[in-house]
Amino acid sequence: MLLYIFRATPEGSTEGVCAPKGGTRVCVCVLLISVIRAMEGKRGLSDEAVSAACKEGDPITKDYMMQQTMLRVKDPAKSLNFYTRILGMTLLQKIDFPSMRFTLYFLGYEEKSDIPADIKERTAWTFSRRATIELTHNWGSELDESLSYHNGNNEPRGFGHIGIAVPDVYASCKLFEEQKVTFVKKPDSGKMKDLAFIQDPDGYWIEILSPNKMVSLMSP
Repeated sequence: MLLYIFRATPEGSTEGVCAPKGGTRVCVCVLLISVIRAMEGKRGLSDEAVSAACKEGDPITKDYMMQQTMLRVKDPAKSLNFYTRILGMTLLQKIDFPSMRFTLYFLGYEEKSDIPADIKERTAWTFSRRATIELTHNWGSELDESLSYHNGNNEPRGFGHIGIAVPDVYASCKLFEEQKVTFVKKPDSGKMKDLAFIQDPDGYWIEILSPNKMVSLMSP
């Protein structure tokens, strides 16, 4: 609780000050409003506040979609091996930019047989897929021993993780253990059970979740 002592000012008004006990001619009061405001900063938005913040988008946005998340990677060979062999994604397209010395790799959960052979058709198709991963490799970064990318989970924190839905979290994690994948959290550890967090070769976090398990996990 926040304790304030009020004293008279030369202008006849009052001001709040911090003062030791024993002062004379003072009025000591507890400012509950300050306490409430401090508490509000420690919890999330109310349902009413969420409803007030969320607005209807312009009609033009009805055909928008979440298409990609870009991650910078140091060694593309290691990253491609991880996202295809470990997570089962498919390489959708590789795009080189020689003049700027970088390459983009797009991956997602698509059937290889659906990928167009024509390069222009393939490009349009790739950029019309939902929820893809774009791995960006700046040429030569794999040779720089001092280079590492911030994963967003160390201070100052920002980006958190991507999430992969799987049929069975425990079966997936058993396979990850056999493949020597680095765990941040195993499904039976921590306060939230039945989900896990692993790391890719650059240290980015990946949540491993089961949709059905999330129902009980998110229940009050």
